Amino acid sequence: MKDVKVLGPGCKRCQATADMVAAEAEKLGLPVHVEKVTDYAAIAGYGIASTPGIVIDGKVVHAGGLPKPEDVARWLAA
Repeated sequence: MKDVKVLGPGCKRCQATADMVAAEAEKLGLPVHVEKVTDYAAIAGYGIASTPGIVIDGKVVHAGGLPKPEDVARWLAA
């Protein structure tokens, strides 16, 4: 199971990113645990200054703006 953290203050882009991660994981048939991280200190701990950010299994794969669905699928499949 992939552990995915969506980093951000809870804005619409952050919610859209979390929904996109869940949808792409479902398409791929991958089990994921999606956690939203809204604490600014925790977000800064990942070195992210621009949100939303995505962390998969402890590795930052995206920061700032909505990711493309095909990128999310590639990150999840890796």
